[in-house]
Amino acid sequence: MTGGSPLEQRVRSAVATHRGDRGALLPILHDIQAEFGYVDAAAVPILADELNLSRAEVFGVISFYHDFRESPAAGTVVRICRAEACQANGAEALMAHARQTHDTVTVEQVFCFGNCALGPAVEVNGRLAGRVDAARLDALVAGAAVQA
Repeated sequence: MTGGSPLEQRVRSAVATHRGDRGALLPILHDIQAEFGYVDAAAVPILADELNLSRAEVFGVISFYHDFRESPAAGTVVRICRAEACQANGAEALMAHARQTHDTVTVEQVFCFGNCALGPAVEVNGRLAGRVDAARLDALVAGAAVQA
């Protein structure tokens, strides 16, 4: 694995790690996003070549799954569960509050963290919290900004 950009080297390394896996594209994309914070468009032709897929197939997977970002997120990432149990406990109002109040963070919706008994569930920079209301969300976001 000599030459090439750091992105190209990392993509080829992720492919080598998962080459024998069935459905290798998803774990490879997760590895790339975990390292870089998003899946750069420059990775698409490398993945297509390495996995014998078309660029359209690779891009289709990236654009279909909401967990994959095609560009870097803002410094703090807030993910709010919008599944039924969290909806019943105020997730919709929490989502509106997050979008109105925290314009410098990336706010994303997800459909279930598996934390249904403690809804609404929120993840701030990868840390899961339950029973989150507007005041607690504000505190979590403020705490994440201090840690950054």
